[in-house]
Amino acid sequence: MYSFSAEKDFKAYDDYLIANGGTYMQCSLWPEAKPAWSSHFYCGFEGEKRVFQCLILGRNLPTAGLIWYLPDGFICDYKNKQLIKEFCDFIKGEMKKNNVTALLTDPHIPLRINHEYQDEGLEAHKMLIDLGFKLNHNIENYIYKAPVQYYIPLKDKETGEQLTADGIIHKCEKGVRYSVRIGDQRGLTSRICSYEDVKNDPTLMDDFMEVMGDTSERNDFMERNAEYTTHLMEVFRDYMDLSLVYYDKSVDKALQDKRDEQVAANLKKMETCNEKQKKKLSNENEAIQQQTDNYMKRYELAKNFSDKEKFCVAGGLTIRYNGIAGCIFGGSRNILRNETRPSHFVNYLRLKKSVDLGCDIHDLGYIFVDETEHPADPDAPLSEFTCRDDFTGIRDFKASFNSDLIEFIGEYALVNNKFKFKCYNDFVPKARKLKVKVMRKIRK
Repeated sequence: MYSFSAEKDFKAYDDYLIANGGTYMQCSLWPEAKPAWSSHFYCGFEGEKRVFQCLILGRNLPTAGLIWYLPDGFICDYKNKQLIKEFCDFIKGEMKKNNVTALLTDPHIPLRINHEYQDEGLEAHKMLIDLGFKLNHNIENYIYKAPVQYYIPLKDKETGEQLTADGIIHKCEKGVRYSVRIGDQRGLTSRICSYEDVKNDPTLMDDFMEVMGDTSERNDFMERNAEYTTHLMEVFRDYMDLSLVYYDKSVDKALQDKRDEQVAANLKKMETCNEKQKKKLSNENEAIQQQTDNYMKRYELAKNFSDKEKFCVAGGLTIRYNGIAGCIFGGSRNILRNETRPSHFVNYLRLKKSVDLGCDIHDLGYIFVDETEHPADPDAPLSEFTCRDDFTGIRDFKASFNSDLIEFIGEYALVNNKFKFKCYNDFVPKARKLKVKVMRKIRK
């Protein structure tokens, strides 16, 4: 009924992807961002009509052999079980031909949204299990990312009208609203950089890597190096930018000088005004004193930097592709992190640009969760996740943006060699932990 073959027309491939809700990790550019992986594109037809396609990445791993990874699943109608069954029969032949240990995939289909089960996710999960896929309950062993993410809808769910960045922020938690509103009053300045900006001024990437180095010290995830990050920006140069927030001591000092001048002017007025006016001016000076106290904390923490210096305190990489703005990497430096709240400021920058470009969704990124197991029913959908301890702060930060919590249906494996796949399950988590330790020691 259906025919499948290797893809040769990549314009048609990307056109179909865009028309059918594909993601940047499924597009023809993604293999260029992952040069260590081999790439295989497949398409499927019903007669002359294109009805299916996918990208498969391949990599040989020690003890595990060749692993194929199909990022974000198939691009097709998941309700068409016959279509997917026929592709699975086709790909099993390809796997045997290429001696592939297993095909892994993590379909971009919600299982739960804000803890409520979605029929689409439950049906897709059941179909994959019926077709011979095994659900991977070992979250630590997921090949790319944990299936828990926070999405901010950028369009009204009823009317489809584009929301404004300020309107979205207005619905966020008080701390987010406050930090965004007064960020520039704390000496924060910002800019959004293209790949050309980074190419012409490599110090921009240096600034970002300092941020990410501090962030990875606080949280247990793999830090990407500057070479990989720059390469990613080059590949997605038409879809990607780098947002940076700086603390500028001279700007902060100038703002404080104005506050000092205001206090002095108020004191002078109080010498001749009536009691009611004195009370008002006194209250104003008390409020200014709180701002001054906060400034003195910032000044003390930044004492190792010259008074005219500015340094990066937060940054974030964003890919905006096919209506989804994906926050790829991001974080904040330890210095002044609690005093300026630059993460709120940098995420507002990213969000605002996503709105300006007409995106449908702003993906705040995934969180790491603990291992989830179901020994009684290994084929059941994943249970509720618990956030990994050192990621609770990131989870709460993302949730403070009044975002939707999306739990995707998980990672599935179509196994061709059971013994080598067991080796893969034993090897990958240990290798990943070792790599994190080595990279941290090298950085130190």
